Amino acid sequence: MTGARPILVVDDDQILRQTLVEQLQLDGEFSVQEAATLAEARAKLQTPDCRCDAILLDVTLPDGDGRDFCAELRKDGLRMPIVMLTGSDDEADIVRGLDAGANDYVAKPFRIAELLARLRAQLRLFENSEDAVFSIGPYTFRPSGKLLQEPVKNKRIRLTEKETAILKFLYRAGTRPVPRQVLLNEVWGYNAAVTTHTLETHIYRLRQKIEPDPTNASLLITEGGGYRLNPEAKVAAAG
Repeated sequence: MTGARPILVVDDDQILRQTLVEQLQLDGEFSVQEAATLAEARAKLQTPDCRCDAILLDVTLPDGDGRDFCAELRKDGLRMPIVMLTGSDDEADIVRGLDAGANDYVAKPFRIAELLARLRAQLRLFENSEDAVFSIGPYTFRPSGKLLQEPVKNKRIRLTEKETAILKFLYRAGTRPVPRQVLLNEVWGYNAAVTTHTLETHIYRLRQKIEPDPTNASLLITEGGGYRLNPEAKVAAAG
């Protein structure tokens, strides 16, 4: 993994929260934001530049029930994986959480390794689901449909399988540039008999599709011997 995936941890137990933050960020796989209350979590999710790929959400919080908050997020259209953390493993309790829209339920005390495995599994499922939607500049990106949409103009840009894979990996890398060889290996495979020229050709074609000015890229940037996405770029859609 080249970049850290943004995760929100919502739990009022400071010691547990700090432990989760340390473990999640240990290998650089995730970057973590914390919230001790539902009000804090709500405020973080509503910030304009918020990126959140998944939420670890405690059931019992000082200002409300995490399951009600989960249902609220689903009602607002947020579809990222939500894993509930609870002190109860009662079946009725778990069913209520799942009915509220949670993807998984983990009872405390839990093993960190198991929680991480469940979180990764939910992220993999989400990325390949119809619900996975990411914002890249003026576009919404639907990997499952190999599609970029410009909502204001109702414009659609069809992507090839490789273009979709390139965008998905660069999005996951966050703000870090991905070296050409790493991106080539990830998209084509380590044993593929292809050169970086193949990647550069695909990047060129992708820029023709998505950049307002392909000769002066603002979304798909060349940097540090590789490429990175600037998903917050405030630009007009191409064409």
